[in-house]
Amino acid sequence: MTKILLLSDTHGHIDDAILKYVKQADEVWHAGDIGNLNVTDKIKKLKPLRAVYGNIDDDKARLEFPLDNKFMCEKVAVWITHIGGYPDKYNVRIREEIKVNSPKIFISGHSHILKVMFDKKLNLLHMNPGACGKHGFHQVRTMLRFTINGEDIKDLEVIELGKK
Repeated sequence: MTKILLLSDTHGHIDDAILKYVKQADEVWHAGDIGNLNVTDKIKKLKPLRAVYGNIDDDKARLEFPLDNKFMCEKVAVWITHIGGYPDKYNVRIREEIKVNSPKIFISGHSHILKVMFDKKLNLLHMNPGACGKHGFHQVRTMLRFTINGEDIKDLEVIELGKK
């Protein structure tokens, strides 16, 4: 069983509230708009990190992290990208590939809107953890955590970090 903390859109912000949950996870996944590599450096000191760069990230972040991160976590295929859209409105860049190579979990950030949806057409779970940073139009800072046990995704929780 692997405990996952999923976050996005930190925009250079990391604090004790976020790090408290990092410490409780087995792995941390970041869906882009890191903002400053200090954020990912602090996370990596505590737990393994899988991340992608976002549209605000500089060349240093783009050298360290990919645009798309596709991997297996236990028996679950995962695809993380920053600008990915959501079921029936996937980003044009990934629209065809996701039909051919559907993961079991598709994760995106960018919108600052927390959204978890099951895509019945592609038989995948779409997750967007919202934004846990302090920059953007969102009102409440959010993250997601869940567990992967073999091929099962369970114990999904929304973590609210309060108003930005």
